[in-house]
Amino acid sequence: MIRNRPDFSNYLAHFTTDRKPCSQAKNNATAHVVKMSAQERLINILRTKKILASRLPWNSRDAVCLTECPWESLLDHAKRYSSYGIGFNKPFVFGAGGGPAYYVRADHYQNQKWDDNVHTFVTPFWPAYQPQKLKNNQILNNKNIDYSHEREWRVPHDLAFEYDHIEFIILNTYEDMAKFPKDLKDDIGRNKFLLMDNYRQIGKIWPTYTSS
Repeated sequence: MIRNRPDFSNYLAHFTTDRKPCSQAKNNATAHVVKMSAQERLINILRTKKILASRLPWNSRDAVCLTECPWESLLDHAKRYSSYGIGFNKPFVFGAGGGPAYYVRADHYQNQKWDDNVHTFVTPFWPAYQPQKLKNNQILNNKNIDYSHEREWRVPHDLAFEYDHIEFIILNTYEDMAKFPKDLKDDIGRNKFLLMDNYRQIGKIWPTYTSS
């Protein structure tokens, strides 16, 4: 693998949320997780050893979404989703059929007849800094779409795994770690658990960047 750098990681993280799952795929039994918290969903993923694919916006395809998010921006990313997640290395995700998302200009995106397999990985790109001549043209109903900061990878189906595939587990606080199911900590290994509170404190004591 390529050496890790401040702007590059060999690892990918999937964050759980408290939001309602949006998948409508017949084989995705997501109804039972609707009322779960982000932490409960993480535990459910670890119990079942599977991340269920969810419906994507814009292309109505189902996928498991992960982020190649360097630690410097991880706290900001967690604000959008939650402070609970699971991490794998890129070779495992690529071997499972995953790959980076494609960010395609929206005026190109809407003119393509995408192959079903390719379409899962495509997201329209229509940033706020588009020139004035492109504004008010009704593309994407004049919405700005820019998820490039998420450095997203997708797996076009449910992602099954074993515990030895896990590189890290993200929890929010030490209390979460103390109350986390003991059998999961034993089976996965306590050394793989990372606490977001620790990184928040590090950021306060040794700030490496100024977040907006």
